[in-house]
Amino acid sequence: MRVGTKSVLYGAHCVVVHPWFLAVAWSRLYGFPWDIRLWFAFALHDVGYFFKNDMDGLEGETHVELGARIMTALFGESWGAFTAAHSRYWAKRNGRQFSRLCVADKLAFVLTPDWLYVPMARATGELSEYMLRAKERQAGCEYFTDVESAQLNSPKPREWLRGLKSYTSRWVEEHRDGGVDHWTVTVPLAAPQVADAHLGARRPGARNRLA
Repeated sequence: MRVGTKSVLYGAHCVVVHPWFLAVAWSRLYGFPWDIRLWFAFALHDVGYFFKNDMDGLEGETHVELGARIMTALFGESWGAFTAAHSRYWAKRNGRQFSRLCVADKLAFVLTPDWLYVPMARATGELSEYMLRAKERQAGCEYFTDVESAQLNSPKPREWLRGLKSYTSRWVEEHRDGGVDHWTVTVPLAAPQVADAHLGARRPGARNRLA
């Protein structure tokens, strides 16, 4: 079983656990999610990890596309774009504005208890990849504090997690209302990422009220 499949079934992106933390995060940031379409986005945004061989690499970064296609088919292009832009790295690589779903998704990660997150991510094998990627990204980013950088370079998962949650909490507070994301640094992948024409790209001048 591939790591992406395991993550969705019982790992960090578990489809029966993560959406609930996302709903709580959305409530804290933007009020209770009364719109049923938000709940579909909460449930579907990470389904693209199924059958992926990595989480943050060449394959993993395209995980946004499946959920976006489904949301587009169900609710229209703006909801597809909203769902696709839940990944700040994917959004930045493809010249998109990260969406509010992205901000809530990051807060959901922060809200997930360490005692739950670490065993789940370790059981699927994704934890080691996350730790490596976080080190790569903080090396090229000036927005990590010295304490966070030291924690991210720790070989101890819980210490590493504290550093990443501290940074992520500050990112959420800084970007909860949108704006330009200067914090996110994309690292080179095996091949360039290209935006999919079916992900609900907006017409010039169109506004996305969900972003």
